[in-house]
Amino acid sequence: MVGKLTSMRGRSLSQRPVSKRPPTWVVYQPDEVKALIINLSREGRKQSEIGNTLRDEHGIPLVKPIVGYGIRKVLVEAGLATTIPEDLYNLMVRATRMKRHMERNHKDYGNKRGLQLTESMIYRLTKYYKSKNILPKDWNYRDEIVTI
Repeated sequence: MVGKLTSMRGRSLSQRPVSKRPPTWVVYQPDEVKALIINLSREGRKQSEIGNTLRDEHGIPLVKPIVGYGIRKVLVEAGLATTIPEDLYNLMVRATRMKRHMERNHKDYGNKRGLQLTESMIYRLTKYYKSKNILPKDWNYRDEIVTI
């Protein structure tokens, strides 16, 4: 293993394929993959669901080696991308649920700590997305209201 186990986050030590070229057994062309992504998005699927469907039902392990860029960029080109990235949105939904729980159970200190950690992750992700120009520089988590 690489690094200390306590400092690692996410993805459970999974590794991407070594080759940057698409596998020889993938029969789809870039335009076909783009069309699949757009159709799945129009059906109402999220980015992660689109990736899972492409992998499980169509045998496409990764979009990037075939198309040249990821699912989000395909959706941006088609005008179907959401304004807030999916991972950030999911964290915001989680924080909203925790806040609602805290209103009813104000002595739940474990939940209070979980909310602090979740909001910390939101701030870190927000900083990253602002640096990559995915979110506008003036975007603020406190201004956003997530409805569940």
